[in-house]
Amino acid sequence: MHRPHLTLTLATAMFAIGTDSFVIAGILPDAAHSLDVPTTTAGWLLTAYALTYALLGPVMATLTTRWPRRTLFLTGFTIFTTGNLITATIPVFGVALAARALAGLGGAMITPAAIAAATALAPPERRGRAIATVMTGLSAATALGAPLGTALASLTGNWRTTMLFVTTLGLLAAAGTTLLPTLPTPPTIPLRTRLTPLTDQRIGLTLLTTLLAYTGLYTVYSYIGPSLDRATHNNGTTLAALLFVWGLAATAGTLTSGTLTDRYGSRRIINTAITIAAINFALLPWTSAHLPTTLAALAIWGASGWGLLAPQTHRLITALPTAAPLLTGLASATVYTGVSLAPLAGQAGITTLGAHWLGPIGAAFLILGLGAAEAAHTAIHRKESETQ
Repeated sequence: MHRPHLTLTLATAMFAIGTDSFVIAGILPDAAHSLDVPTTTAGWLLTAYALTYALLGPVMATLTTRWPRRTLFLTGFTIFTTGNLITATIPVFGVALAARALAGLGGAMITPAAIAAATALAPPERRGRAIATVMTGLSAATALGAPLGTALASLTGNWRTTMLFVTTLGLLAAAGTTLLPTLPTPPTIPLRTRLTPLTDQRIGLTLLTTLLAYTGLYTVYSYIGPSLDRATHNNGTTLAALLFVWGLAATAGTLTSGTLTDRYGSRRIINTAITIAAINFALLPWTSAHLPTTLAALAIWGASGWGLLAPQTHRLITALPTAAPLLTGLASATVYTGVSLAPLAGQAGITTLGAHWLGPIGAAFLILGLGAAEAAHTAIHRKESETQ
């Protein structure tokens, strides 16, 4: 039986995780100055969190399979909040990197379990909407959490205030998970089995689409302050307002994409979202020079970028429905792998071309992602033909 209130609770937990994922980009220059490293090097703070999540997601899912779901959520949030508290209090870059990795470990425990729970409780005809609702917790973090964190840093003049804010969100989310009803414990699945779907060409190409697309999308976001400095004039409050617009569009895109995927199928929504995002990014060196066009670019970026998550997850589950819990974990890990690679691509782009040209670099990754998406569609169609 579908339980909307449970889905909303899981979305709330994802809001805390999402805020931590996205808020660092808005305060990156201040963090770099405080930790006495270049802004490009400070981008590793994003990589430390995302890469830890990506690598340890399947591992933690295996190790915690028999844990009661409530215990799993509470333990994950304890680790998550500890990592953020250390980041907020220890003024050493190496320690901050380790603390970001610790917070990523907490996220690795929470996110796959939340998405899998929502998927399992939804009937097939509502699966796209259930996935989208939980994902909305992440996109709502871009609409509210990330801008609030950026504004806090600007108003207080201290980026560590933002990390304390994220720590508080983690504590509140942990309290919310105590209200969850007893959830069924999934069967024990070895790590090798969890990774087996990667050998399926349909799954591998779909995940490659996600990897390329989110590397491109986050190449710009990782250094969003320097990328948009002509429009914001380095004003933190203006940047926070722009992130708010981006986040609202992301929330709308996530919610709408679930319904559209159920109605039109994943291929049309995936290809449309990637194409719009690629064109938008290719134009970013010019549109980001002025505030009005930057607002429009961020609205398009938020809606198209976040509109990709639900149909991609839906494509995976439809291709191999018997492995749905495994696929949701792999999907989340792939997103965060892309997010972890993006600061490295952005660092290279800033060094060679400058921050204002990160958009076309991101567009190149998106175009490659579109090719992978069509290859995935071909593989899925071929498999369907063989089984008929």
